[in-house]
Amino acid sequence: MNRVAVIMGGWSSEREVSLSSGRGMAQAARNEGFDVVEIDITRDLSNQLKEANPDVVLNALHGPYGEDGCVQGLLEILEIPYSHSGVLASALAMDKAKSRNVYARMGLLVAEGGVYAKEDVAAEHVMKPPYVVKPIAEGSSFGVLIVPEGANRPPAELLDPKWGFGDSVLVEQFIPGRELTVSVMGNEALAVTEITTLRDYYDYSAKYEAGGSKHVIPAEISDAVTQAALDAALIAHDALGCRGVSRSDFRYDDDTKRLVILETNTQPGMTPTSLVPEQAAHKGISYEKLVRWMIEDASCHR
Repeated sequence: MNRVAVIMGGWSSEREVSLSSGRGMAQAARNEGFDVVEIDITRDLSNQLKEANPDVVLNALHGPYGEDGCVQGLLEILEIPYSHSGVLASALAMDKAKSRNVYARMGLLVAEGGVYAKEDVAAEHVMKPPYVVKPIAEGSSFGVLIVPEGANRPPAELLDPKWGFGDSVLVEQFIPGRELTVSVMGNEALAVTEITTLRDYYDYSAKYEAGGSKHVIPAEISDAVTQAALDAALIAHDALGCRGVSRSDFRYDDDTKRLVILETNTQPGMTPTSLVPEQAAHKGISYEKLVRWMIEDASCHR
């Protein structure tokens, strides 16, 4: 397990985030003594991998094709062990509507909502504001629209060709309160972080621009809520069939005491501002040791 190919980039809307994650992971792997080749993937990835001839693939892709089971399927066919979740878990977690069903069956609380044609959502309110409109299968908050309380009109932006995130959308009740997130590494939930931002909400720029958000770790919440979030993240990780590292996001409403799961990320960011390496460091695991663990945990056919 000496030669590691770090796959990154690609053509999704999360390309730049993936490149940042991948470059950091590649350098960390080199620091740990691995022979590393960086691959900015194309649609000829099969031949790129055959040329690189790696023992293991460290998957730093984000978004469609890299995070939804497609690349995982190719790696299974090529029989190259790879980091993070397998085909089914990746596909389930990426599809927000299907993962909601899994969460609910496991007793986790999800926001009221459903899947609608984007033309219907743009034509009239499908639920009373405030609510959130999300693409079915995107990450990093791309395409997310917040319809505030008292809004007179639905989100007409959905009909703008620049929106471009599919014909169906997930519409969910907006849950007020704290933004919490929990990373899972193997069979352990690492910590609960509260994310705060001075912006209207935790969007792409808040996530990745310097100063866009503040991470409070451990979150300043009760022991009971902390344990509930840790438990819920592990339940989501296991119910979806995840392996390696995942990260689940929640909203906690202090008034109603509701902890609502929003989504699980099977390829969470590994950029300088990302939450997984921050939570690992909180547990005494350096960025380099986290990357080594991902490489050593890599597998296929499971």
